Amino acid sequence: MADFLESHGFDRQPVVDGPDCWLGSTELLDLDDPKLRLRAHALTQLCRTDREKALAVYGFVKRIPFAKPFKMRLRTARQVIEAGCGDANDKATVLIALMRAAGIPARLRYIEMRGEILRGLTSNVASAGRPLAEIWLNDCWLRTDTYIFDAVYMSAARQRLKDHGWDWGYGIHRNGDAMWGAAGDAFLGGVATEKDVMVMSDLGLYSDPLGLVSSQAWRASHRPMARVLHWNMLAPTMDRVVRELREEGSATRVTGAKRRAS
Repeated sequence: MADFLESHGFDRQPVVDGPDCWLGSTELLDLDDPKLRLRAHALTQLCRTDREKALAVYGFVKRIPFAKPFKMRLRTARQVIEAGCGDANDKATVLIALMRAAGIPARLRYIEMRGEILRGLTSNVASAGRPLAEIWLNDCWLRTDTYIFDAVYMSAARQRLKDHGWDWGYGIHRNGDAMWGAAGDAFLGGVATEKDVMVMSDLGLYSDPLGLVSSQAWRASHRPMARVLHWNMLAPTMDRVVRELREEGSATRVTGAKRRAS
């Protein structure tokens, strides 16, 4: 992948590739919050390696139910955890915060995807930003976006794609990765990002979602308040579909469990 580490990011943090530069706190990551640090400790205290720590944090964030709430500002990691659900930006914030609190360098690479990726959830967007998490393990950056959707949502979304005969929709590809094993990359699109036909551009590296929306590059091509209002107008419909998918996924799991028991 081409080098996108030019001057495009968060002014409060230099955009460099060294892992130690991706351990600090930000307004959203709030690493000094005692409850956040306690959560990170509880998740990782029995882990022996950084890979085990990363998987423990990833599993916790993965299980946070995906939702599309109405909100006028970005939420801190603690606020998302206390809410008990969140969208892609919310869950990205929690993932990076807990990774860093556990001593693992982590950052976000934002990509802009075609609006068709959200087919089934909404048809009223031309494009959508997606936060790929990059985690420093075994002396390299490992990337994944599979933390965004919880298992129940993923199962139901895949079934919907199959029923409709679609390859893309509901934020995923029907053959995309569902889990990340902390041994390589894993994508909801199932292929390396630069080969994903839904990817329009790479928006660069940031510590958190606020870094993206605060950047000159983002503000030059987007009207922040108009975009917030637009997404909030779509949020109720999208959240209704998400709830329907979760109900379908839960029902399928119950049925499957009863069949295995009998």
